[in-house]
Amino acid sequence: MKTLDAKVVVITGAGSGIGRALAVACAGRGSLLAISDVDEAGLAETVELVKAAGAREVRSDRLDVADRAAFAAYAEAVVGQFGRVNVMVNNAGVALAGDFVDLDYDDIDWIIGINLTGMLHGSKEFLPHLIASGDGHLVNLSSLFGLVPMPGQSIYNATKFGVRGMTEAIRMEMLSAGHRVGVTAVHPGGIRTAIARNARVSSREDKDKTASFFDAKLAKTTPEQAAEVIVKGILTDKARVLIGADAHALHQLGRLLGSRFQDVAARVSRRVMPPKTTVV
Repeated sequence: MKTLDAKVVVITGAGSGIGRALAVACAGRGSLLAISDVDEAGLAETVELVKAAGAREVRSDRLDVADRAAFAAYAEAVVGQFGRVNVMVNNAGVALAGDFVDLDYDDIDWIIGINLTGMLHGSKEFLPHLIASGDGHLVNLSSLFGLVPMPGQSIYNATKFGVRGMTEAIRMEMLSAGHRVGVTAVHPGGIRTAIARNARVSSREDKDKTASFFDAKLAKTTPEQAAEVIVKGILTDKARVLIGADAHALHQLGRLLGSRFQDVAARVSRRVMPPKTTVV
């Protein structure tokens, strides 16, 4: 894909953060947009921003990506309105912090439903349309934590490693079948979004301290910067896109150290992360 001009671009999780910034970036390049989120107020703000950026056409829907039937109906409606889909960006995602032993099953089911099953739904429902377009691209948002593991992020790691594996396999299938569909796995490091503020945490985590630590120490890249890197990845058909100096540095460190990375990350985490509360 050489241009986003006149391309139909679908983006989930577009009510804020990377999804919103990506919608604005695509609008400025002449795309027709189908954007969704569970946050209807945030989505309405994004609609106004993409219109101001010059979007040729924009459709907005409230969508719970974990709901398979809703996602199937959404895909049918989008294709019915636009007649085709060229780019599908599975961006919607959430976070869950806490040691594995302290996590509740309800929270585990919640994050898997959105981060992994939601991306499966988006990929499954829209891939046939990307193939039919003759010039398609699938983008799935993984994470730096889909490349290296981190303590306190076990299920988030599981979802993002899963997204990476699924996405890379789909890319190989498209290449093997000769379909004109690019596939990109995106691995952002710390991005200045509300993901930490909106995260769930275990009973032993102080949510405010954890979110403040993320905002102050880890979130170094803006959503707008991330969006530009993703757009470039689409237009150059990159298989893997890393975003932020932290993502590049930790990815390389993980490759260099191999399994010893786990020992190093555990020691550093113990020193720098906010202390856990004591359960009485």
